[in-house]
Amino acid sequence: MHEDIAERLAWVAVDWGSSQLRAWGLDERGEVLARGGSDKGMLALTQVEYEPALLEAIGEWLPPSGHVPVWICGMAGARQGWCEAAYLPLPARLDQLARGAVAPAVGDPRLNVCLLPGLCQYADGAQRSFDVMRGEETQLAGLVAREPGFSGLACLPGTHAKWVWLEAGTVVRFATCLTGELYGLLAGQSVLRHSVADAALDEPGCREAFTDAVREAASTPGRFSQQLFGLRAADLLDDSLPHGQARRARLGARLSGLTIGLELSALTDELPSDAAVTLIGNATLCDRYALALSALGRSSRHLDGETAVLAGIELAGLELAATGMGPAHPTGETP
Repeated sequence: MHEDIAERLAWVAVDWGSSQLRAWGLDERGEVLARGGSDKGMLALTQVEYEPALLEAIGEWLPPSGHVPVWICGMAGARQGWCEAAYLPLPARLDQLARGAVAPAVGDPRLNVCLLPGLCQYADGAQRSFDVMRGEETQLAGLVAREPGFSGLACLPGTHAKWVWLEAGTVVRFATCLTGELYGLLAGQSVLRHSVADAALDEPGCREAFTDAVREAASTPGRFSQQLFGLRAADLLDDSLPHGQARRARLGARLSGLTIGLELSALTDELPSDAAVTLIGNATLCDRYALALSALGRSSRHLDGETAVLAGIELAGLELAATGMGPAHPTGETP
């Protein structure tokens, strides 16, 4: 099996996060031959441990000789990572991310590694505030690779959700919301941990609890703290709630709705009424954001996160080849 992959392997894509890495081996047509990964994210590694961690994830795919392009986005290019790929300032064209790529020193002669940069935003006293992203820009590049010249609003839900305004394939502004992390802290480390549980929204009553909470938080964000403690009080006093785990699930759905609704409250005036918000990421979380947007009368569409990151890394690889900054793309194509 591994011999077959090695014979057909043309390039490797890696998304290196803070807590894990994901890797894909692809052939010359861009078809995925193999998937790999580990929990050796940036936070678990020192600089000298990156190459061994990479080889642990993809080593079995590599041919015995030759050079394999390995294009990496995410935290490997952070200042505390493998080798810093400095942030590119806005406005930033997403088809030119490779212009900020760097090549770390490697010991294995088969590896031809390029690390892609993130994006940064400086405060301008108007709509922009200080902000950074690393990894999400490559998913956005995947959107532009699929829809050249894209203009509109995109959202990448996650621990730190990104809202990004694009004009003609260029990022002109973005905003980061700590929503996922806030939910995790409230559900796991606050007094609410006694009352809530994670739950799918298809469980009885959870969908309605979620959408009602989205509307409440979006319309009255100043009451957010009060609404949070109301979850604990409802657990103690509300006889209309179901018992046991179903009760915790219902209140967990409400907590999720409150946190996402608070996020959306700051964007109400900027959510397009005549165009869909593009949600990029895993289906489960994007479906939750789609439901929240729908509760506020806004439409959305979904681009799978893996599809986006692979398309974005390939777009950067094509630019590396076209500008002579990196190895020739396996297909020999130019953008």
